[in-house]
Amino acid sequence: MNVTKPSIPRGTRDFSQDIMKKRNFIFDTLKSVFQLYGYQQIETPAMENLSTLLGKYGDEGDKLLFRILNSGDSINPESIKKAIKPFIELVDKFIGAPEPDKYSIDEDKKIIRNIIIKETSEKGLRYDLTVPFARYVVQHRNDITFPFKRYQIQPVWRADNPQNGRYREFYQCDVDVVGSNSLLNEIELIQIIDEAFNKLGVNAVIKLNNRKILSGIAEIIGEPDKIIDITVAIDKLDKIGLDKVKEELRQKGIGEESIVKLQPLFDLRGANDEKLAKLKEWISASEIGLKGIEELEKVFDYLKNIEISIKIDLDLTLARGLNYYTGAIFEVKALDVEIGSICGGGRYDNLTGVFGLPDVSGVGISFGADRIYDVLNQLEAFPTDTAQSTKILFINFGAKEELYCLPLVQKLRKAGFKAELFPGNAKMNKQMNYANTRKIPFVAIIGEDEMQQKLISLKNMQSGEQLKVTFEELVRVLNEES
Repeated sequence: MNVTKPSIPRGTRDFSQDIMKKRNFIFDTLKSVFQLYGYQQIETPAMENLSTLLGKYGDEGDKLLFRILNSGDSINPESIKKAIKPFIELVDKFIGAPEPDKYSIDEDKKIIRNIIIKETSEKGLRYDLTVPFARYVVQHRNDITFPFKRYQIQPVWRADNPQNGRYREFYQCDVDVVGSNSLLNEIELIQIIDEAFNKLGVNAVIKLNNRKILSGIAEIIGEPDKIIDITVAIDKLDKIGLDKVKEELRQKGIGEESIVKLQPLFDLRGANDEKLAKLKEWISASEIGLKGIEELEKVFDYLKNIEISIKIDLDLTLARGLNYYTGAIFEVKALDVEIGSICGGGRYDNLTGVFGLPDVSGVGISFGADRIYDVLNQLEAFPTDTAQSTKILFINFGAKEELYCLPLVQKLRKAGFKAELFPGNAKMNKQMNYANTRKIPFVAIIGEDEMQQKLISLKNMQSGEQLKVTFEELVRVLNEES
């Protein structure tokens, strides 16, 4: 019999118990901050109908959607026959072309792909948590109170090329408020970012921009219809550099004159107020651009009245590639580790409109738990107690000792201590090794003498010190070491 070597798909990971303790430190920290600001938790399914997902992330996002093949009887011979037919027609068309070597089949391949997907796949794994959230809001509109503040911590999937800091399956920790267009929501999200990264111990900077400003710039350079192409290209500035951004703009059909007019965007320097002043002068002829500047000015005015420790940098090259953003956009980067953004988001004024509920404004941010984990790991910044699970292990000498120890273990657990009784009277050395491997700081040894004296021999596994204590003294020691 052939034995298959176990493996997992590229871009996915197993998480050991020690890793999960660290990940839960991140999740628990974020939850505590979200709840502090009145956000409530929801969950949505791992899969959504493709009609929900497609067209919300732009062409590049749509390409990264994991489609789910219809299963069982939902794929019948007729649908397979219908899906294969375009392949046959394409081959015939290629063979019959006057110059096969010069014949381009890209457009035909796109049409065929769409036909096959339509016939064989109706669902997809969620790409992010925002679009499913918009669907949730519309579907449950009669059951929620607006403004609706929710947080959501779940995995998402993208058919991306796996690399350092980029995975095909990863967790997002989203916090959004919908049903309010007040800029106070943006301020609250900045406060959440500040508090969360302070508690996590990550030194970071918030990059801030407004999509209305980018729309205004597109108007000023004479390319208002190319706003999506422009934002997708300049959003890659940090990754590919200015020359390649300009090359991508040319490939998207943006003229050389327009690219030259775009140069002031890349040259803006100075403090946030100085950048806004120069920008206001540059795009003064654009009404929507000035509206974006006005919104940012109001955000900065609010921030002057509250304490924020995190650095905030107005970055006018920040675009965030998702099509649904309409106002403020955020991106957070760690200052002490070279890695992509660890948090991002923005305002979306009508994402629910595509699901039949127009004019519901929303704004939200997403914390990248996996990248935050990588940052904390590289900085060795996880608290040491996240690696600690059980506080005390009771050594098992046999049936009589088991019966004696069981109620003591139960009392400790009721008092809030993580306690274990070793299952079975294995050799003492094996039980001690178990405690060492698990990094359990205390071991309780109760034999015949201890039972008679109603005492517990308590060993500190780090110092090696051992002393006899009463149960009440044991509780005091464990409390002191908490």
